Amino acid sequence: MKHFTCVQDIGDLNVALKEAFEVKKTPFRWDTLGKNKTMLLIFFDSSLRTRLSTQKAALNLGMNAIVLDVNQGAWKLETERGVIMDGDKPEHILEAIPVMGCYCDVIGVRSFARFESKDADYREVILNQFIQHSGKPVVSMEAATRHPLQSFADLITIEEYKKTARPRVVLTWAPHPRALPQAVPNSFAEWMNAAGYDFVITHPAGYELDPTFVGSATVEYDQRKAFAGADFIYAKNWAAYAGDGYGKILSKDRAWTVDAEKMALTNNAYFMHCLPVRRNMIVTDDVIESPQSLVIPEAANRVVSAQTVIKRILEN
Repeated sequence: MKHFTCVQDIGDLNVALKEAFEVKKTPFRWDTLGKNKTMLLIFFDSSLRTRLSTQKAALNLGMNAIVLDVNQGAWKLETERGVIMDGDKPEHILEAIPVMGCYCDVIGVRSFARFESKDADYREVILNQFIQHSGKPVVSMEAATRHPLQSFADLITIEEYKKTARPRVVLTWAPHPRALPQAVPNSFAEWMNAAGYDFVITHPAGYELDPTFVGSATVEYDQRKAFAGADFIYAKNWAAYAGDGYGKILSKDRAWTVDAEKMALTNNAYFMHCLPVRRNMIVTDDVIESPQSLVIPEAANRVVSAQTVIKRILEN
């Protein structure tokens, strides 16, 4: 594996999951694989789980880890070509990227959608610039359209807790005070479809995702109907995708908040969320604190997904 940006890069999911569970069981088995190698973690946006888990994964493999917060620890970077650089950005990303590549062996990049241009976001301009110009393997730590390390961890978690071979997994939109990218729901949908689960997406009208990511999923606009018989409920907010509404908040309808009454419609489903979560907007306190909540095991598996990916890159 040269780069990791989507589910297709991981190859056979059964093989990847088997490897991930080996990593989880014996995380220090490969602690010399990254000896004398450095992983550079570059953050254009804030992070808690991604930063800590990916750094921990690199350290478990014996790597050095350098963390760079572009917004606080470096010059402001211009990302567009053809711009007259007479503003507050003294360095261009096309010089910065090759320089960064000189200092490391693997690069992790985190950069959210800007909601300024759907075309630019969905072309993954920043992530692809690192792939094209760094000369090093690149791991997406979340990009404008996908969050593959999170989705891999989600898949690992579902495989650990599922009670049937093909569980019913429901991705539900929930309200949020800010406009959030489609990266997590896009990526989750992509991985759930690849896993072949009974997969349902439920959201209000107007919040349809890119059909490329929806794939073979069932789309249900009645949240309660979607929850019926579910084994896993994955709650997440996202801003509108389609047409002129791209990046906009169309609704903050609290009727979509995941609560105990809705969870009672399920097959004693587990609750999942990538975190951070807005309590009593996305999910009520009693649901996220219940024994069926997997948000902490899910977050812990972020180390496993990252370590499995970095291990494969080092072995390559």
